[in-house]
Amino acid sequence: MSKKIYVGNLNYATTESTLRNIFSQYGTIVSAVIIKDRFTEQSKGFGFVEMADEQSAAAAIAALNGKEIDGRRVRVNEAEEKPARPRFNRDRDGGYAPRS
Repeated sequence: MSKKIYVGNLNYATTESTLRNIFSQYGTIVSAVIIKDRFTEQSKGFGFVEMADEQSAAAAIAALNGKEIDGRRVRVNEAEEKPARPRFNRDRDGGYAPRS
């Protein structure tokens, strides 16, 4: 079963291929994504790496958390699921109401 890893405090110049190269030392990479601003395409300074198995992910987390990548000391840990946010619509009076 694959495991998703959070990588924070990234240098804005760090690329997805850099993440792939670094994390591939610990196992098979399913995906590597750096989160970017949707308007400017500038990195937000964090990303996610998905590894093929949990043992590889645990080894990568243990080895890379606190290490320097592109001049920044990165935070590496298991990614947490983002809680679902309720979506809202404007009602007739201009207020917001939950979507049904």
